[in-house]
Amino acid sequence: MEIEGRLDYIIAGAGAAGLSLVYYLNQVGLTDRRILLLDRAPKTANDRTWCFWEVGEGIFEPIVFRRWEHLAFHGEGFSTVLEIAPYRYKMIRGTDFYRFMDQWLDAQPNVARAYAEVTSVTSDGDEAIVRTRDGHTYRAAWAFNSILFDPPVRRTTYHYLLQHFLGWVIYTPARAFDPQIATLMDFRVDQASDTRFVYVLPLDAHTALVEYTVFSGELLPRAEYVRQLAGYINDRLRIADYEAQHEEFGVIPMTDAPFPARHGARVINIGTAGGCTKPSTGYTFQRIQRHARRIAQALKATGRPHVATPLLHRRYELFDSALLNVLDEGRERGRRVFTDLFARNPPQRVFRFLDEDTTLLEDLQVMSSVNIPVFMAATADALRRRLAPPRSHPLSHTDSSTG
Repeated sequence: MEIEGRLDYIIAGAGAAGLSLVYYLNQVGLTDRRILLLDRAPKTANDRTWCFWEVGEGIFEPIVFRRWEHLAFHGEGFSTVLEIAPYRYKMIRGTDFYRFMDQWLDAQPNVARAYAEVTSVTSDGDEAIVRTRDGHTYRAAWAFNSILFDPPVRRTTYHYLLQHFLGWVIYTPARAFDPQIATLMDFRVDQASDTRFVYVLPLDAHTALVEYTVFSGELLPRAEYVRQLAGYINDRLRIADYEAQHEEFGVIPMTDAPFPARHGARVINIGTAGGCTKPSTGYTFQRIQRHARRIAQALKATGRPHVATPLLHRRYELFDSALLNVLDEGRERGRRVFTDLFARNPPQRVFRFLDEDTTLLEDLQVMSSVNIPVFMAATADALRRRLAPPRSHPLSHTDSSTG
């Protein structure tokens, strides 16, 4: 497709959110719309891994790399193997996702791709305007932006933590893993004053992704991630002879500060920039899918991408704030909280709760399984913060690095 004149849609950022949205737009039948997909450069590296739980088969089922129906959990005085059916825990590798989308995009005559750094995405009257570093200006009826130009300003009203992790795909000559069981959370590591755990995703009997994860306000020195990860592999997995074939490091914001849904009338934010990262867990991929699907369906039905959150559904925002308050204020160790959740609830109920798909009765069952006085105090404090006059304070180096 030639990039001339006014377009129907511009998608700024070709990561999970941008690529998923363009895929859904065509899936709902908007194949006559002229779409431009903009990103800094083609994506070819295996730069990330997305994991999520799901019932049945999803839209990207052909590129799911591994699936598990059994999840090990090791908490505070509690260890078990969770039977999660009808859910399955799934892994999609970045390199497979990008390759799949490249091949699919090559066959879409209504979608053009361009590579340049996007410097601004703005609204002007009845159109969106996107500008790039190389001097190009593009105009469209709507723009969808996944670039976090303006991270939320830190205010005392909200909570701010980071989920940061270092993972290695390791290979060992000995048979060391059960490919049928993934470890969702293993808290049998030094917690320091944070929430720390390891997850292990076996790819086969000899190979697994082992990832050391921390919920805290600050990043660790790289040497500490390496020390903890190597120590877990040696001491807990009892593996001394192994090769690290691949490494991934990431930082995910865990905050209940609002991410603006739009920039003006004609720019809709998507992905993390649009608030698709679950504040209390950092899970993003499935929330991106739901958001992208709803946008596409709204455009098909009404010509406008407006998706509203039902008022009752907004209770999950308070649940997220309460958990962040518990962790941020040190009211209770994260290890204890997650142990209570999985020891006192079927995993299916926990997954529905984290997916924001529970009934009110299930909400009560989940909330009654944790330390009720602690969470009542955290909820009250979260509400108090919302009602207090907001006060801003400067972003730290760690804050700016998360954007």
